[in-house]
Amino acid sequence: MTYLEILHIIVPILTVGASIVAVYLKDLLAAVIAVAAMSLLLSLEFYILQAPDVAIAQAGVGACLTTAIFVITIRATKRMEGEK
Repeated sequence: MTYLEILHIIVPILTVGASIVAVYLKDLLAAVIAVAAMSLLLSLEFYILQAPDVAIAQAGVGACLTTAIFVITIRATKRMEGEK
């Protein structure tokens, strides 16, 4: 078994794990970071599958731009955890 075959097994498992962590996190900023990690892992999987153009688009739009928009949106809102 080559290292590439091992990566084909490990990267999708880590991608699913990061998305599950993002769903269960209560803090929105931490969840956005988990989604960004999931997106970067997905970009890595596209690169391993020999689709570098898709990998670059996923890293640029999915990880960077979407994460930046989510962080800016979260910073523009107020925290209401203690209020009912």
